[in-house]
Amino acid sequence: MAHDVRIRPIADDDWSGIAELEAEVYTELGLSEGRAALESRARASPSTCFVLDPASSGPAGYLLALPYPPFQSPDLAQPEDTASPALPPVPSGNLHLHDLVVAEGFRGRGLARRLLRHLTTAARAQTYERISLVAVAGSETFWAAQGYRAHREIPLPDSYGTDAVYMSAALPEGRRG
Repeated sequence: MAHDVRIRPIADDDWSGIAELEAEVYTELGLSEGRAALESRARASPSTCFVLDPASSGPAGYLLALPYPPFQSPDLAQPEDTASPALPPVPSGNLHLHDLVVAEGFRGRGLARRLLRHLTTAARAQTYERISLVAVAGSETFWAAQGYRAHREIPLPDSYGTDAVYMSAALPEGRRG
C-alpha cells in the first residue's frame, strides 16, 4: 500500500540505493548520471530532495529538485559545482525538478504523484514561484496531466537526448521575498 511508504529527506546511507534506482531507469536510455552527479544536485538543495522509504528495504524511489534559473536546466554530463555554483547569486524563484524515480515494484500506487505533492508543498513553503523539469523518455504526457506546460522553444543540453521537452508549472501561492 502507498500509505506504508513514507517520504523523508535523503540520508547519507540512501545514496547506494538511489544510484541503483537511477541506473536501472536511465542507463538503457543513455541518461544515467551516476552517483556523484546525483549527490551534487541534492547538495544544492537538501530541503527539496526526498526518498520514498518503505521501511522494509532500501529506497523505493526518490525526487531531486534544486533552484535553477527559469528556462535553463542542469547538464546531465556535468555535476553541480556546489563549491562555486553556476546558479545566480540571488536564489531563483524557480525550483527545477531534476529527477523523480519510483522503483518498478512500487509503481501504480500513486507514489510519483505523492512525491510531487510533497515537493509542491515544500516549494510553496520555501516561496518558490514555479517548478520546472525536463520530460524525458516519453514522460511528457504524465507531466502535462500534472499541470506542466511544454516549452518546446527552450533549447536543452544534448545530454537529455532528442525527444526531451522543457516544462514548467506556476505555484500561485509562492512568492520570493
